[in-house]
Amino acid sequence: MAIHRLNHAVLFVRELARSVAFYRDVLGFRPVAMTPDGFDGAAFLQAPGSTNDHDLGLFEVGAAAGPSGAGRTTVGLYHLAWEVDTLDELDATAARLSEAGALAGSSDHGSTKSLYAKDPDGLEFEVVWLVPADQLDEQTLTARKQISRLDLEREKRRYGGQTRGGVGISVPS
Repeated sequence: MAIHRLNHAVLFVRELARSVAFYRDVLGFRPVAMTPDGFDGAAFLQAPGSTNDHDLGLFEVGAAAGPSGAGRTTVGLYHLAWEVDTLDELDATAARLSEAGALAGSSDHGSTKSLYAKDPDGLEFEVVWLVPADQLDEQTLTARKQISRLDLEREKRRYGGQTRGGVGISVPS
């Protein structure tokens, strides 16, 4: 048996309600009623369109918790990447992240078009659109070795704003 995908991630957060509101209001996650009875310090959320039981678990550690030192002073996870279906969805997500003051940057990695953002605790994540397998050409594959500035309008002209990403790669064709 081989691992075939990430099912969920668990994050430690300072303020549970603030984090639930961020992931719900900005990224569209919905709370799932599966927190054990009598345990108020956790929440479980499912991403829009997900078939997972839950995609994100949040555990409150309190307002006094320090920032994550991962990658600066300690080893640890750098980020998780959430996939969207279309470039129009990526563009709308960029607008919501920007409005929330969470958008930290964007990049064109050739076969992936990426946004980088930080949640209320400064934990970084990526939102990504994958070029469909049938549209991967030599130029796109070579560009994976570079990090370029993302021009979403140019990419929408090239691939179409409603073209489903990841088909043949992360989504069966």
